[in-house]
Amino acid sequence: MDGRNRSDVKPGLRVNVILKKDQRTGNKTEGIVKDLLTNSSYHPHGIKVRLADGQVGRVCDILE
Repeated sequence: MDGRNRSDVKPGLRVNVILKKDQRTGNKTEGIVKDLLTNSSYHPHGIKVRLADGQVGRVCDILE
């Protein structure tokens, strides 16, 4: 599961996301999903989420 299907991403999951500021470098940030921000069922760059600490990014890896 790589985070491109909305059905795979749920609040409470531990994930790696790529923040907007890190899109060029590909640096990953680990966190817990708080809210799903993408409404479509699939997104080629990853579902956009808000983490528990308030950061927003696109899911690249699901860790659990």
